[in-house]
Amino acid sequence: MKCFDPTMYFITDSTAYSEAAFLSRVEAACQGGITLLQLREKTKTTREYLALAQKVQAITKRYGIPLIIDDRVDIALAIHAEGVHLGQSDLPVHTARRLMGRDAIIGATTKTVPQALEACEQGADYLGVGAIFPTTTKVKTVLTSVDTLKAIVQSVSVPVNAIGGLQKENIHVLKNSGIAGICVVSAIMKADDPCKAAQELKEAFDAQQKEDRTHHCRQ
Repeated sequence: MKCFDPTMYFITDSTAYSEAAFLSRVEAACQGGITLLQLREKTKTTREYLALAQKVQAITKRYGIPLIIDDRVDIALAIHAEGVHLGQSDLPVHTARRLMGRDAIIGATTKTVPQALEACEQGADYLGVGAIFPTTTKVKTVLTSVDTLKAIVQSVSVPVNAIGGLQKENIHVLKNSGIAGICVVSAIMKADDPCKAAQELKEAFDAQQKEDRTHHCRQ
């Protein structure tokens, strides 16, 4: 398993942009300090997905940011991406691990403690849990309570990230949840200044983490 920083996990959504505008936003997010980038494409053909993944990878490599491919192990393998993220209807984690090897970063979406335990038993390196808030992406979402998020964090030993409608103004609800990072889509993708948005989100989360550590130290 590779070392990676899940603190500021950016998930893309190219649907509203030309390719040039999309890639520009990807680069701006990288400049803003994201630590992981997931390329998520639900409607592109395999060839379109592959071509875009190669272009995004050229950017992430310049910034030393691991590229995670959503759903598609074949695309990840084809471009030697650092990892893949799998939902509950995608390939099982253990199958992806067998195909991609022990050094690949493999993440899984989980919404319950049993799902989280199963993903970890199969070799997941991190978990994405949510949606914490309703989202504006075209991905089907089911809301997950912060209590469930905390229960998942306490049940596994791998990093857990919260996802779903997170903005710098509302991440306070994740206080003392024990998460390792946040996953965001629209907060960066739809921002007027994606670079600044990434910076502010990371600063807000880092401040929340610092406050949580201070709280625990006082107990």
